[in-house]
Amino acid sequence: MDRLKWEVAEQAGLTEQIVQHGWPQMSSRACGHIGGRIGGRMVKVMLKYAEQALAEGSATLK
Repeated sequence: MDRLKWEVAEQAGLTEQIVQHGWPQMSSRACGHIGGRIGGRMVKVMLKYAEQALAEGSATLK
């Protein structure tokens, strides 16, 4: 998860600011931007697994 957080921060252009000031000094908006992208990716993966389970005829999702 930490690797993904840094990857998203880099894509958002926030890496330099995080390195200089640390995560505790990041604004709520910046952290929300990062968290929103991570959450969006997680939902996509969960939907993919659910669709696969339905396609395979599985009644229960793991």
